[in-house]
Amino acid sequence: MRRLCFGLVALLILLVTGCTFKSEYREMVEENLASGIRQDSIFLGIYFGMDSKEFYRYCWEMNKKQLFLNGPSNNSVQYDISDKLKHPGKMNFYPSFYEDKIYEMPVEFAYDAFSWQDTYGVDSLLTDVLGMYEDWYGPFKEFTHPEKGSVFVNINGNRQIRLFKNNLNNSVNAVFTDLTVDKPKENKEKES
Repeated sequence: MRRLCFGLVALLILLVTGCTFKSEYREMVEENLASGIRQDSIFLGIYFGMDSKEFYRYCWEMNKKQLFLNGPSNNSVQYDISDKLKHPGKMNFYPSFYEDKIYEMPVEFAYDAFSWQDTYGVDSLLTDVLGMYEDWYGPFKEFTHPEKGSVFVNINGNRQIRLFKNNLNNSVNAVFTDLTVDKPKENKEKES
């Protein structure tokens, strides 16, 4: 009987804690959306609402200036951020379009060299990228996600930025999302 009571109390604490975190995030989203602030800038001259033709033209111009390169397997755009990190590294990105306009931008960060040493590990990279992003976008709040672990979130009006580790390939991922876009159903299901 005592074990059952202890188990019920532990379950109740987990439920309350889980609801608190979820409601704190939801409150953050609602407060920012209600502010009326519109923040379409993503990075490097790319913005929410940019249509695909303009995105490709812009990337081609940046490629001619040797600022953007083709990412791995030509499936992304690569940008060298070595001067912004403690160790040489790259960011690869390619937007998600809805109704031919950018509404989300997944980004992957990685050091050029990987080692099992802490200085080149994913934890060090996360600290490095988080510091860079806080300089660019302001403070991030840490939340716990059931699958991704620690997720750092910055919301400014309609622009949400989520930052988290990807331990499978020793990288850090960021996802920029325009919270005002009514996303396609298949993408809503992926986020849940």
